[in-house]
Amino acid sequence: MNPNQEDVRDQKKTALLILSICGLVLIAVGLLVLIVGPFVLEATSAGLGLKDSAIIAFGITLVLMIVLAVAAGDGLLGEIQFMIGGFAGFFIVIWLMIAWIF
Repeated sequence: MNPNQEDVRDQKKTALLILSICGLVLIAVGLLVLIVGPFVLEATSAGLGLKDSAIIAFGITLVLMIVLAVAAGDGLLGEIQFMIGGFAGFFIVIWLMIAWIF
């Protein structure tokens, strides 16, 4: 057997191995799509609207501002000028994140 025939045989084995691996990868991707598909549909379905998330965000922001003011040490009155801007910023961020995520 000359060296050229051995190379051809090795190339055929390698090509067959590559094709079988590609086939297995395609089967795995197909099964993965079947398994993950319902989770993707559930995650992208309609959730909370802006109105409902605004109510939740208001409550969360109010509690958060009280906790931060008490933790600051001056109480509610000593931090009120900073709390007004902080409340607006926290409220908008929390509101839009709740509406986006849920």
